[in-house]
This record gives sequence, C-alpha cells and structure tokens, in this order.
Amino acid sequence: MLSLQNHHITDLFVFVDDLIPKRGRHAGRPAVLQDSELITLLIWNMLTMHQKTLKDIHQWAYLFLAEEFPELPKYSAFVDHCQRITPLLFQLLSCLLCTESPVRILDATMVPVCKLVRAEEHKVAKGIAKFGKNWQGWHYGFKLHASINLQGRLCGIALTSANVHDAQMMPWLVNEHTKIGVGDTLYGARVIREYLYETYGTIIIAPSHPKQKKKLFTQWQLLLLKYRPKIESVFDYLKEHCHLVSSFPRSITGYLLHYLRILLAYQLFAFA
Repeated sequence: MLSLQNHHITDLFVFVDDLIPKRGRHAGRPAVLQDSELITLLIWNMLTMHQKTLKDIHQWAYLFLAEEFPELPKYSAFVDHCQRITPLLFQLLSCLLCTESPVRILDATMVPVCKLVRAEEHKVAKGIAKFGKNWQGWHYGFKLHASINLQGRLCGIALTSANVHDAQMMPWLVNEHTKIGVGDTLYGARVIREYLYETYGTIIIAPSHPKQKKKLFTQWQLLLLKYRPKIESVFDYLKEHCHLVSSFPRSITGYLLHYLRILLAYQLFAFA
C-alpha cells in the first residue's frame, strides 16, 4: 500500500485535472479555485484526514494547505462551489468504476440520515428518505447498493431509499461484461436472475434460502461464496473509517456530495 506524502497532492491534482471535462467560460465572477483544485482538496482530505463536514475541511485547508491553495475562498463561497461540482464528482467516479470486471460481489447496506427516534422530525431528506428494515432492525434514510470485484474495487453503485429491495437494483450493479454475480439470499430471486441471464448472460450465485430444503452447488460456486464477506468489509470501512453515515448535511445536494466524495476517495484508495 502506498504511503501518502505531502507531495502526492500534486500528483492527485494532475490525475483529477486530466480526467474531468473542461468547462467553457460562464457569466459572472470567475471562481477562486478551479474545479479540479476543489475536487483534489475534497479527495485529499478524505484520504488523509477523514473529516466529516465541509466546515472542518475548509478550516483544515485554511490552516494546513495555505501554500497549495493560497486563494481559498470564504466558507459560504466554498460550500456553493462544492455543490456546483457535484455532477463532476459523479462523472469522475463513473470513470473509475471497474465496469469490465467479469466476477462481482453484490450487496446493499443501510445509510441512515438520522437516528430512528428522530425520523419524524428530520426535514432535510423528507420525501426521499424512507423506512427500511434489515437484520439489524429498522432504519430511516437511504440504502447503498454496490458491486465490487475480488480485489475490493467498486464496479457498480446505486443509491436508493431504504425501502427498495436489494434484488431490484441488480440490473444497475452488473452489465454485459459480468459473467458471475455473487450475493446473499436476497439476490436469489428467480425472476430477476432469469432476466439477467437472458439480458447479459450473467449467472447469479446465492446461498440457499432458509426455507429451501435442498440446493446443489459445485465446488467453484462454493469457493466464490466464500468471497462474499469481502463486500461487507468494504461497507464497514466506508461507515466506520470514512463516516459514510452522517446527519450533518443540510440539503439533499449536501448528502449527495458527502456520499460521492467518500466513494470517490475509497475507489482511489483501492487502486493505490
């Protein structure tokens, strides 16, 4: 694993600047920071500091990155610029997904926007966030659906309300390059498995349902099922170390920005 040094922020800027599309000139006062500079700042903070809020990121950059970003804008302008580059973060993450991986591990995890007892009072995501239940109990918020390859890199992602069933999002987690998908019992739904096989030629491997008395597996299928906990470790890293679950954003765009910068930083970290 690469040990990050201060000079690596320049390498990250060059990488980001080469990937994101260049915008034409727009009316009004030009931004103090370039889009690529701001994206670099957000990713670098997540790779090194794992801070939770834009306010903490702005203060950190002001104190410790004055040489790299001598014209850092005021906090309000910084937040506005961060929200404007949200589509660019999505495009950059889409470019980094391992879309040609033939074997993928599928799963979903709850991403609450607040504690359950405060769900009725939560207004920021009202109308979009929903109640959902898994083996841990009830949650209020969103659900992150993801597929990874055997190296732990993201191949496909989808963010939905918490009440969306895992199997419904399988068409967004696989594509024509996917030969085998590995998931838990929720991904064993017959109708969606047949649809994916007819559409992409993808074979879905899932453990037998608790009510299912018999199910035959070959040795290679059992071997792939042993890799299934890898995606749970990815979710654990995103939640416990990158603070994916948060109630700090004050708008839907803020939530989307929060999730994108964390997923983007994780994908770059997985490639290191």
